[in-house]
Amino acid sequence: MGKTEIKKFENKIWLASPTMHGVEMEYVQKAYDTNWMSTVGENINEVERIAAQSAEVKHAVALSCCTAALHLCVKSAGERLYGKPAVSHGALEGKRVFCSDMTFDATLNPVVYEGGIPVFIDTEAECWNMDPAALEKAFELYPDVKLVVCAELYGFPGRIDIIKEICEKHGALLIEDAAEAMGATLHGKQCGSFGDYSAISYNGNKIITGSAGGCLLTNDIEVANKARKWSTQARENAPWYQHEEVGYNYRMSNVVAGVIRGQYLYLKEHIAQKKAIYDRYCEGLKDLPVQMNPIVDDTEPNYWLSAMIIDKDYMCKQVRDDTNALYVSEKGKTCPTEILETLALYNAEGRPIWKPMHMQPMYRMHEFITRSGSARAKTNAYISGGASDVGADIFERGLCLPSDNKMTAEQQDIIIEIIKSCFE
Repeated sequence: MGKTEIKKFENKIWLASPTMHGVEMEYVQKAYDTNWMSTVGENINEVERIAAQSAEVKHAVALSCCTAALHLCVKSAGERLYGKPAVSHGALEGKRVFCSDMTFDATLNPVVYEGGIPVFIDTEAECWNMDPAALEKAFELYPDVKLVVCAELYGFPGRIDIIKEICEKHGALLIEDAAEAMGATLHGKQCGSFGDYSAISYNGNKIITGSAGGCLLTNDIEVANKARKWSTQARENAPWYQHEEVGYNYRMSNVVAGVIRGQYLYLKEHIAQKKAIYDRYCEGLKDLPVQMNPIVDDTEPNYWLSAMIIDKDYMCKQVRDDTNALYVSEKGKTCPTEILETLALYNAEGRPIWKPMHMQPMYRMHEFITRSGSARAKTNAYISGGASDVGADIFERGLCLPSDNKMTAEQQDIIIEIIKSCFE
């Protein structure tokens, strides 16, 4: 089937869009009918209970977004490690923090909010998540670092258990960004339960959604209570508005919580649908020179986004600057840019894999550590990658495929044919 034989989709095939079921409106309506429309109410209480139970932790704090959850994770960790800062300073002022490199910038922006200095840890090729060997190298270089922020990419758990062991060995705290990995497990243990502090997301494209929202997860009741206080402007227990520290307007709305409460009923169903999509891609693309998201032994991903990388020998010439990409089409070869542009021609949405943080303009001068050591001075690596720069290589050759769980098998078959046509 050539490109000219494939018909454009009448309705757009999305990367990942909300999947609603109707029951969500019952809880939203209840908030409306009882007039609990703000940041208190039964829906919030239930979301916190269900989120903690689902993630197998003791406490969950419902917040306006996952970034807010990560911020309060970072603030909690910073104050535990270094004490309460002056009002004008963040809890991590001037402190290095080891962070995942291949992730969305929301993972590490809260480190900067609190005055910390992100140090980026390279990616492991076998799992597309933080490389434990690179993290060990980082601790050799900076043994005084006491905080690690580790994200789980696209719902496919990496070696977060080994990352946790390394942190414990070096006396460091672990923040687990499980925004993309809700419902995924490693050794039967839920993602979101490995970190000393963890965060999950209910953003519009996540495995379940509230249109927005997130939760901080912890086993420490004092941390949970402090996060709730901070999230409501840090008001003291007084008959007037008394404030002794900086607070934030981070609490989840009871209306948004109603949507999330209804969505939790379908978490396992959504995961099963995403797994079917991943499996169909694996089968449909098995004869192409590509590799799908790697699955670590004894893990069960939530398969949020199916992604693939093209074998190096089958990459056509592709160059990118900070905002544009160009390629030269070659027979039998392709590249992420060509596939994404071709999908768009047929009204289907894909996306580049996360551009590593050490390649981002705002973080290019920050330390970047591979398993072979520091790459801070290797400025060329920020542009072209290198043999030891795993994240840059995955970004260069990889893309996220349409993974919407409302996509039919027939529609996915067409997506697969479109991808195959790019190699012709």
